Amino acid sequence: MSPGTTPSRRPARRLPATLAATTAGALVVGLAALPAHAESGNDGPIGTVARTVGDARFEPGPCPRTADPIPDLARARCGTLTVPEKRSKAKEAKEAKGPRSHAGRKITLAVAIMPAESSSPAPDPIVWLAGGPGDDAVSEIPMALAGHLNRDRDVIFMSQRGTYSADPELTCPNIDRFNARALGLVSNAPSTGRLHVEATRACRDRVDAQGADRSTYDDIESSADYEALRRTLRVKKWNVFGISYGTHLALNYMRLHPKGIRSVGIDGILPPSIAGGAVTWKAAREGFDGLFKACARQPACNTRYPNLKATFLRLVSELEAHPITTTVTVPVHPEPVKVVLDGSNLVTWLTSATHVAAGVPRSIDELAHGNPQRIAEQLAGGKYSPQAIGRVAHGLVYGVFCRQWTPYESRADIIRGGRRAFPSFPRSMLANAPQLAWLHDDCRTWDVPPAPPSVRNVTRSDIPTLALSGGFDAQTAPSNGAYVARTLSRSTTVTVPYVAHVVFADSQCAQTITTSFFARPTAPNTSCLAGLQPPQFEIAS
Repeated sequence: MSPGTTPSRRPARRLPATLAATTAGALVVGLAALPAHAESGNDGPIGTVARTVGDARFEPGPCPRTADPIPDLARARCGTLTVPEKRSKAKEAKEAKGPRSHAGRKITLAVAIMPAESSSPAPDPIVWLAGGPGDDAVSEIPMALAGHLNRDRDVIFMSQRGTYSADPELTCPNIDRFNARALGLVSNAPSTGRLHVEATRACRDRVDAQGADRSTYDDIESSADYEALRRTLRVKKWNVFGISYGTHLALNYMRLHPKGIRSVGIDGILPPSIAGGAVTWKAAREGFDGLFKACARQPACNTRYPNLKATFLRLVSELEAHPITTTVTVPVHPEPVKVVLDGSNLVTWLTSATHVAAGVPRSIDELAHGNPQRIAEQLAGGKYSPQAIGRVAHGLVYGVFCRQWTPYESRADIIRGGRRAFPSFPRSMLANAPQLAWLHDDCRTWDVPPAPPSVRNVTRSDIPTLALSGGFDAQTAPSNGAYVARTLSRSTTVTVPYVAHVVFADSQCAQTITTSFFARPTAPNTSCLAGLQPPQFEIAS
């Protein structure tokens, strides 16, 4: 994986350009409309009153800028939450009764509240925790509304610290541009690792130049931000819905601040207690196997592409030993793009290509017969897409990875995880887990202290929880749902077959299950699962 990205990242429909339609970037600024909605105390609709609680202040105001147009923001109620960047500094200054200038740096987080579709919404809203780490919650509004998550409740979106519509914005476009150029490099070459580190160092210097404290961008501070938002909005109880990395944050949030949570939905689950490279290898194995088995059970696919799994595993080893170099044309890039297709890049491709599973067997078969173009085009289309540049907050990405993951997982752990999942893969691949290449090297450069060990604790709770997974999810293992459910006494575990990472985005059945869960958290309606069918795989002539 490129520096500063994550296996759990599944932003709002951000797939490679050749895998999904994209929209042009723009800035959107709107003023809040104020229809009748779920009320916050006696103050009227949530988000219409300025309020200070402790060190946090919510201010109603214009809607935030967004990278792509979001017309629905025209009917949102918006504002900002201002909080200390580092709460321990603010507390120390308060206790010392020092001058206001010593109270510590403040940061500002954008808030958008989308009204419920119902004219009489329930009083407990849903708060959306974005994927990533590093994705902006406001950008995921279209996904939430397409799934009618706001059918009966207002849905609250707050940009996590460092993300696109927050201040400071800790994006590093140099990382994204390097990710694109790195397609022309051998993934596991030491020279590629050195370039990873150089890109990370430049990002670190950019973050430092903004005066940001790199050690404050993690789940602990983000959880406190969401709790501050709930209190400043005067919401007695709310529901939490996290996707991808947002599940990681949700599990820590419900462990650290359970009091105000009515229920929790998590989709594409990455448990903090096991997050890292080893579980990424496991996720790839489970998602790939789900797809390969579906092909094997479909007579036409199995006949045309027999032994698809064995073919893929063989190609990974062959390409790692003897990479193929090709050039492809990308619509948004003026020059031909060089792609080195080695074993690691092939694995990286498939972790995303499970989202368009119907074409995967044909692509693998073409590669096996000497034609890498389809796979190379999909890889390049994703990395060179405008949606891949300048959107992700790498300051938050590295904060989570380098404070919460790498201090508690060694390279040897990652290698063992890779060997368990894929015994046939060359050793040269195993230290660089899918989408997490050179992570330990990058984190040494990022240079932040480890978070307290408790950040890796298993979440134990009786809060009603819906644990959603996709049978084709190669980014966060489908089995992670059952793993977290062991210590969530009132949980419902659902695996939606034939769907990849973040099922809410792609499955109407998952959307139905989710909205029914928030209506009745102890009895979601899962009857739609019985009628689901596998994709019709493309059959080449």
